[in-house]
Amino acid sequence: MSLGYAEKLSYREDVGTVGMTEVFDPPNILQRKIEELASMIQKSKHLVVFTGAGISTSCGIPDFRGPKGVWTLQREGKGVPEASLPFHRAMPSLTHMALVALEKAGFLKFVISQNVDSLHLRSGIPREKLAELHGNSFRELCPSCGIEYVRDFEVETIGMKETSRRCSDLKCGAKLKDTVLDWEDALPPKEMDPAEMHCKMADLVLCLGTSLQITPACNLPLKSLRGGGKLVIVNLQQTPKDKKASLVIHGKVDKVIAGVMDFLNLQIPPYVRIDLVQLSLSQFPKRNKSVKWTLRIASVHGQRAPLPFLKTVEVSFPDRPDLKAAVLHKQPFVLKRETVKTRPFKMVLDLNFGDGCACPCARIRWPIDFQVLTDDFDHDRGVVFQKLSDASVQDSCCGQYAAVEKKTSQSPRTEAFVYAIVTNIVRHNSLATTTKAFPPVPKGSRNGVRKLKSENGSSESPKRPKWSLTL
Repeated sequence: MSLGYAEKLSYREDVGTVGMTEVFDPPNILQRKIEELASMIQKSKHLVVFTGAGISTSCGIPDFRGPKGVWTLQREGKGVPEASLPFHRAMPSLTHMALVALEKAGFLKFVISQNVDSLHLRSGIPREKLAELHGNSFRELCPSCGIEYVRDFEVETIGMKETSRRCSDLKCGAKLKDTVLDWEDALPPKEMDPAEMHCKMADLVLCLGTSLQITPACNLPLKSLRGGGKLVIVNLQQTPKDKKASLVIHGKVDKVIAGVMDFLNLQIPPYVRIDLVQLSLSQFPKRNKSVKWTLRIASVHGQRAPLPFLKTVEVSFPDRPDLKAAVLHKQPFVLKRETVKTRPFKMVLDLNFGDGCACPCARIRWPIDFQVLTDDFDHDRGVVFQKLSDASVQDSCCGQYAAVEKKTSQSPRTEAFVYAIVTNIVRHNSLATTTKAFPPVPKGSRNGVRKLKSENGSSESPKRPKWSLTL
């Protein structure tokens, strides 16, 4: 869970049982249980997975109730634990990616998550097969037209409050709200209803990394029992629902799921992180032959939204020594220059990545000709993302990019390009139960940074129970 999320929650004295002793099954018993679980999954017709904070601890996100959990340490007067990565740069774990493989193989029908970290969405679980019961720190919702916006930065509020942004639909324009629940907020029917339906349909509900203390969420897995379904719990601590489970496994979630995938002979796909950035060039012609122009490198979510993966931008002009190069440090990154309108030139942008990225930068070469206007385009992002993902996995490096959208506006004339950039790749080795990120390219080196050409050839409600605790 996010430390920022924990700090934003309203104060609650009693947060339930914390700091319970971790239990580990002996190796021989653990292996037997893993094989039993794999066999149950193989025979299942409708598998539902129910996840908690324990699924994300290997991503560098502390849990709440473990020995070093947020609430455990706070109760001991030690403050909040440190996360190994910024929340917005956390990457899906081996288990997250294994669930993607199980869904594609036809075993997994639905995922129910109590987490707000957005890692299931980032991993590739389809939104229609995912219920985020307690919300998503990276998702905003338009209360008027219902459009969802998934951000690459953490939304600043919780408790379904209004944020600083509006719906981008020109016919709407309503103020957006965050989607994360506070203690007294009711679970949204849009998430709760399909979760309840799939639990009733399930012949197997697999609970991963959850203490099963938060109500009413923790009671959802039990609904499968009424129809003859089975319940399996994988957690390092005992839970209030253990006695109702057909199988309880005390082991690290990643290790258990890695063993299951080996037994089922299913490969865990690599995780490829793709971020978006908008490059825009506005020109202001003068009466003579010169033109003033402004370059902006900003978030696709708005000029004031942060670009969490960019640290600095270096701008250079290899064939134009008269144009001074620059290093931009402040977001949104802006550069202003003046040049002769009739003289084309090439601009090189080195986008230097921040912490949590597997390579140092991406280099984009942008030919500028103020007298030529290229056609607008808008490619299918899913297709572009897949091509980028395939290319990065094949090359075993990140830094590839492709233009996915181009729009032109007048007065002043502005060309805006949206680029998709691969900023990280992580492979998961199920046999070794380890996570391996590709080693970063040495700082200052451009090796391994490649571009992928885009298709046009250019480079580029009903009342619900409150969210409460059962002790």
